[in-house]
Amino acid sequence: MDVGRRDPVTGRTTTGHEWNGIEELNTQVPKVVLFFLAIGALFCLGYWLLMPAWPLGSTYTKGLLGNDQRRIVDQEVATAKAQRAAWLDKIQALDFAAIKSDPVLMQDVTKAGHVLFSDNCAACHGIKATGGPGFPDLTAKSWLWGGEPEKIAETIGIGINSTNDDTRVSQMLAFGRDGILDRQKITDVVAYVRSLSMPDAGSAESIEAGREVFAGNCVACHGKDAKGMHEQGAPDLTDSHWIYGGTLQDVYSTVYSGRQGHMPNWNARLTPAEIKLLALYVGQLGQAK
Repeated sequence: MDVGRRDPVTGRTTTGHEWNGIEELNTQVPKVVLFFLAIGALFCLGYWLLMPAWPLGSTYTKGLLGNDQRRIVDQEVATAKAQRAAWLDKIQALDFAAIKSDPVLMQDVTKAGHVLFSDNCAACHGIKATGGPGFPDLTAKSWLWGGEPEKIAETIGIGINSTNDDTRVSQMLAFGRDGILDRQKITDVVAYVRSLSMPDAGSAESIEAGREVFAGNCVACHGKDAKGMHEQGAPDLTDSHWIYGGTLQDVYSTVYSGRQGHMPNWNARLTPAEIKLLALYVGQLGQAK
């Protein structure tokens, strides 16, 4: 190994490293690389001085500019909360009719209501509010307790069969399990109820017999015309919207075993203004449909 030998082609000295006849030239680092390294070092030094950078146990260097992102975010959140509180106070002060008559305000109400619905209601009613087995379709305009905004707000606030002292109470008897009706009468009344909204629900004899069973056992809640009663939270049996399913087996199970739906009382979690927003949003879904 010949350290310092000069390469005959380039005229540069070698480092003395050789591999398979190839010698390494002693080439200096390009000045442009040294320039950018110096610029980078100066930038880091300046950043360390001006911006929060070094950890110091439970705190950190604040920097000469005082650009604290955590403090800035906290200030922005506090400002947003104050603005939202003022807007919610405005919503709470207005009645439902006044809010619905203001198209610009209703756009903001719809946006806020959609967020509240997604955060609190979509788990049961679905993100599109179309419901599922045991949970009503809120876009169907088939209301159990009334579809006026005031009624919807009351239902949201106190819940259904909830722990609230003023909760709405609704329960369908287990006509078969509790021995109120025998199997044949249940079969007949199921045929009659299904015939109210769909063809070929059963034989004419069974439907007619079911009409008599219905008149003797079901009209107290569902009404003589089977269109339901908001005072009882009883659904309309003449439309095509079924909470627990409209198949023969579904309706038979409902009549035989009974039903007792549950909805939490949201006044324990949401403010009155937020409940009003939800009521307006949900009521608008029904109107849109």
